[in-house]
Amino acid sequence: MAPVIVTADEGGGSDFPAKLTNQVVFCTIIAAFGGLMFGYDIGISGGVTSMDDFLIKFFPHVYEKKHMVKEDNYCKFDDQMLQLFTSSLYLAAVVCSWAASVCCKKFGRKRTMQMAAAFFLVGVILNAAAMDIYMLIAGRLLLGAGIGFGNQAVPLFISEIAPAKYRGGLNICFQLLITIGILFANIVNFFTSKIPSYGWRISLGIAGVPAIFLGAGSLLIVETPTSLIERGMTKEGLESLRKTRGVEDVEKEFEEIVRATEIAKSVQNPFRNLMKKSSWPPVFCGTILQVFQQFTGINVIMFYAPVLFQTMGLGADASLLSAVVTGSVNTLATLVAVFGVDKFGRRKLLIQAAIQMFIAQVLTGMILTKYLKATNMIPKTYAYVVLGLVCIFVMAFAWSWGPLGWLIASEIFPLETRTAGFFLAVSTNMICTFIIAQVFLSLLCYLRSGIFFFFASWIVVMGCFAVFLLPETKGIPIDEMNDRVWKKHWFWSKFIDGDDDAKNHENKF
Repeated sequence: MAPVIVTADEGGGSDFPAKLTNQVVFCTIIAAFGGLMFGYDIGISGGVTSMDDFLIKFFPHVYEKKHMVKEDNYCKFDDQMLQLFTSSLYLAAVVCSWAASVCCKKFGRKRTMQMAAAFFLVGVILNAAAMDIYMLIAGRLLLGAGIGFGNQAVPLFISEIAPAKYRGGLNICFQLLITIGILFANIVNFFTSKIPSYGWRISLGIAGVPAIFLGAGSLLIVETPTSLIERGMTKEGLESLRKTRGVEDVEKEFEEIVRATEIAKSVQNPFRNLMKKSSWPPVFCGTILQVFQQFTGINVIMFYAPVLFQTMGLGADASLLSAVVTGSVNTLATLVAVFGVDKFGRRKLLIQAAIQMFIAQVLTGMILTKYLKATNMIPKTYAYVVLGLVCIFVMAFAWSWGPLGWLIASEIFPLETRTAGFFLAVSTNMICTFIIAQVFLSLLCYLRSGIFFFFASWIVVMGCFAVFLLPETKGIPIDEMNDRVWKKHWFWSKFIDGDDDAKNHENKF
């Protein structure tokens, strides 16, 4: 069974006395290193796969194609094993996120984060010391186990440790650290690419740094009150609550956590509850947001930015530096989400970003269609125009579909199905990430510049979804979503009402 997720804004949590204590800030920073770990891995893959020494050792045929004068620009890096190097991590993450949900419940959030760090560190060692492709892929699978455990435990830990009125900003710290990890990886790649023979080993080895901070730091932080209470350690849970809230008067919140935990425990099979008609609206919205998040094309940019810029004719250094630029934009734009999501609302940011991303993708596709043929070099001026358009695209994603995809999925499920629903959303995200990472370079070879129109068409669909089917959840308590969101929505209300009618034997569907 998945772990219980209890948040302090359930049952009037906004009335609970609490301070933003040093303990909470420290715990959040340590936990958010799980995001840095994830982000660094996303950013490091594309840079390493563009390094000649790495290609010569593991993918010599790709290296030969890359340097052939007559080789098709769009097909230089088309290789299933090269793509498997990137995508295998996410396949492992899907499987391990389920195991992590069990560990979160049985052993606690802290221990699960320690497991994440341990898996990741072993994977880093295998990757940095890899002598053949099998050792390399084995390392990637262990990195995926670390990511699966980390992505399941860290957001849950931050949600439970943070006071209700600070929860939004503290939660997005996880996403912010992901973007910082991507930027840091791009900077590392830029410098290690100049080191002959073993520069790629340094890039892969440095991935262990955030894992060490997460593992060592998790020994110093407190366990969440909810985790302790749900595992029967009531006295320790009360003490943890006092430490994290910075006040002595925590009995009301303590009783609320005990009550919510008992209710959640009474649900024997939350996954079966997801099959009820009343669960269809949050299940659909929570999972389709993850599909849309990946099919914006963002991870194509994050995974393969150096490869993509080399395809356009930029040199190796210029390509890696361009990736640093896009990573910087990604990090800075995420701050808009931190400060703007509760001011502008979810839907407005998603809709505005969909328009901005669509324009950027279409213009990029048009430029490449006209100027980048099979074997020519795109004029440098237009190459840098494309870089600017990529930055505009990344900027829009970073304040919308990136952080909000996770945020909305975490707040739209009722308590009795929240863990199961969020696990379904995480798994959907990882599966889609795997698919995109595995097929992108082949799609680039097959569709050529049309790949950008492919993603643009998805952005149209997701923009329409945000306009017509996604309800606004800003400022609405989690336990009131059914009454104030789903039952009042023009489309989703029929599913909620239909389920209620069925219970009363008056189903008219």
